[in-house]
Amino acid sequence: MALTFDPSEIAKSLKKNLETFSTDISSSTVGKVTEVGDGIARVGGLPNVAVNEMLRFEDGTIGLALNLDEHSIGAVVLGSVDSIEEGQNVEATGDILSIPVGDGLLGRVVNTLGEPVDGKGPVTNVERRRMEVQAPGITGRKPVHQPVQTGIKAVDSLIPIGRGQRELIIGDRKTGKTTVAIDTILAQKTTGIKCVYVAIGQKASTVAQTVATLESYGAMDYTVVVIAPASDPAPFKFLAPYAGCAMGQHWMDNGEHALAIYDDLSKQAEAYRQVSLLLRRPPGREAFPGDVFYLHSRLLERAAKLSDELGAGSLTALPVIETKAGDVSAFIPTNVISITDGQIYLQDDLFKSGVRPAVDVGISVSRVGSAAQIKAMKSAVGTLKSDLQQFRELQAFAAFGSDLDAVSQAQLDRGYRLTELLKQGINAPVPVEEQVVILYAGTRGYLDKVAVVDVRKYEAELVDWFRSRHGDLLTAINTGGSVPDEEALEAAIGAFTDQFQGTVEAPHAPEAEAQGEAESHLVDAPNTLPEEDISRAEA
Repeated sequence: MALTFDPSEIAKSLKKNLETFSTDISSSTVGKVTEVGDGIARVGGLPNVAVNEMLRFEDGTIGLALNLDEHSIGAVVLGSVDSIEEGQNVEATGDILSIPVGDGLLGRVVNTLGEPVDGKGPVTNVERRRMEVQAPGITGRKPVHQPVQTGIKAVDSLIPIGRGQRELIIGDRKTGKTTVAIDTILAQKTTGIKCVYVAIGQKASTVAQTVATLESYGAMDYTVVVIAPASDPAPFKFLAPYAGCAMGQHWMDNGEHALAIYDDLSKQAEAYRQVSLLLRRPPGREAFPGDVFYLHSRLLERAAKLSDELGAGSLTALPVIETKAGDVSAFIPTNVISITDGQIYLQDDLFKSGVRPAVDVGISVSRVGSAAQIKAMKSAVGTLKSDLQQFRELQAFAAFGSDLDAVSQAQLDRGYRLTELLKQGINAPVPVEEQVVILYAGTRGYLDKVAVVDVRKYEAELVDWFRSRHGDLLTAINTGGSVPDEEALEAAIGAFTDQFQGTVEAPHAPEAEAQGEAESHLVDAPNTLPEEDISRAEA
């Protein structure tokens, strides 16, 4: 039987197959793994790779090109190296490391690469942005002039932070650094500032506890948490702050306001040291590579208050540094202090004596100063900082049991009360208008007749008094930024003070006991001890 062909069917079939035929020629550069180990892969045959370009290994794992040597590339593997072997192909993607940014990240917990790790599904409403970009130039910035209210009395009054500022939080381990950072996030609930919290090298359980705190106070609605826990390889911990910065910078470039907290950069520097040594870069002081200063400067310089022409957005940075035994002159602390616009120094001795937050007024500073304060806060603060500094000096002098003149004794008594006034519980930020009222009462002498043990009670009842009877004053301070009528404010504080019922004022020595400064054998002394019995006990 002869076979017959229908020419029209053949033509139709050929035409159908040729419709999808493309003459485009695609090319890719492929190299070879020459060496692999400790999370580092050396790759040969990729002459045109750029710094921070992503490389794709045979199993799909992504690598990041960091060392561009003459005959090879040193790449860190962003994932497991178990399946990567010598001789495998490596493809240059041509893409610089980028991450998702945008409002779709709010309320999410993501890793260094922007991948969600909270089990809530993929992120949506995001766009891609390079992890590292050039910081805004001089002409693209304007001076810092708007406050970032932290809700912490000791900070907002003495070490004010402005939008676009870089304020370092520094102190020993377990002195409340993270608490200051988290309280600052909680205080942004009504300010419109979007927050990025970057947890570097922390225990996963600690990060989970922090996220639970943010959720319980409703702060995750305007916060994204970037985590690189202690179990992650060093490259993730080294890159995590840049990921958080890119997320915050997206909002800044779109005319919005963002706050980025890097907790902490000491662990990031140690991770970078590990990566650098494995890449065989020459070590310097404390085995850190020579560019460890640039590691932090190129991160923190991206925080800025943009000019009106660029949208007037801002990115405020609160880096955290952990010191060893209070040594702020170590390599990494001095580097970051020189880059930032001031520091909040938390002292271990103050923390252990019950002064919390344990802010050391003497060494803490904000180089933006009162430019980041509202007028009402400036008038309320008065001479608070100098009063506290003089109090610390007098306190050390009085510890020797020397007799003090009346003026010095008055300064000492007021110092105890001001120190008590600045104490604050955790996760309890105070609105700025209430801070103004509280500080006004302290600096204008209304607390001088109140016993030290009653200061916290006085503060709580004063705030309630103003909320119930003078809400218009609080609203005016909040909306206008200044005290509309100082005479009315003083009259209201005076009226409350006259009717305040506290305990009988204690002599000076038990005041010192209340501060944890007296000798241990006086702790249980009754408030009614005659002066001669007190001096005998001290002797």
